[in-house]
Amino acid sequence: MASLGYFLSCEEFPPNELVRQAVRAEAAGFERLWISDHFHPWNDKQGHSPFVWSVIGALSQACSLPVTTAVTCPIMRIHPAVVAQAAATSATQLDGRFVLGLGTGEALNEHITGQHWPTSAIRRQMLEEAVEIIRNLFSGEQISHHGRYFTVENARIYTVPAQPAPIYISGFGPHAARLAGRIGDGYQSTMDSPELLAAFREAGGEGKPTQAGFKVCHAPTTEDGVRTAHDLWPNEHLPGELAQILSTPSHFEQASSLVPESTVEQAVPCGPDPKPYIERIRAFLDVGYDEVYIQQIGPEQDRFFDFWESEIAPEFAA
Repeated sequence: MASLGYFLSCEEFPPNELVRQAVRAEAAGFERLWISDHFHPWNDKQGHSPFVWSVIGALSQACSLPVTTAVTCPIMRIHPAVVAQAAATSATQLDGRFVLGLGTGEALNEHITGQHWPTSAIRRQMLEEAVEIIRNLFSGEQISHHGRYFTVENARIYTVPAQPAPIYISGFGPHAARLAGRIGDGYQSTMDSPELLAAFREAGGEGKPTQAGFKVCHAPTTEDGVRTAHDLWPNEHLPGELAQILSTPSHFEQASSLVPESTVEQAVPCGPDPKPYIERIRAFLDVGYDEVYIQQIGPEQDRFFDFWESEIAPEFAA
């Protein structure tokens, strides 16, 4: 049966507020959590980028919801061996309620170490090798690895959960969706695309869990919601591969200046009417996603949770 979760945005909120939102989300009836993993926000107005692994540790003590990273990139900024250690600790703290969501990342976050930002094809190769390393380290045994992109020498993770954390792979195009089907324990996306789900399942993902998430902006009027969503998250509506190759928040601000409010209005459920929210959730469920995550844009978090409890959750209670 499909379940609904809340999407915690590390780009938009400081760590203690994210923990507060998680507690409030659980009280409002959400069943699980997504949390983003960024070094930079997409633009300066979003304004935050706490270290996700510290936040997850706090979440494990503050609420009982399962947590999935959406998503961590293990190919450049953080070596896959360190990601494996962080994920094993998180899975231990969450007593098995942790999923490691992985993807090929964005230059925005990964170029900071000064390495060349590879092509998408090479990033997929790096991700596949990183997943192999992480899975081997989840065994708790000492491993060494001398691969095309990564080296690991005499590494062993001593604090491991009873069962290894599942690894879900993010995919926004057919190549990534097929990679997810082949190497992932599940699939993540932000697109209600039956074609991508089909590519995932045909490549080996049949029967594996699928997750998707999207943003909303509940507000007193539709105009208020659109204005806030356009002010904070215009980058969501940039075309093509720009989100993967632009390297600084200022670059995203420059590109996002070309996104009109009308684009946001068409794409993001905004305002006080529950109908667009319900329809968007159902669009993902109808395509076949098992889990759908929703994030409220902007500071009106408690207003949204009240709205969710009274207007949205009853529609999906059955």
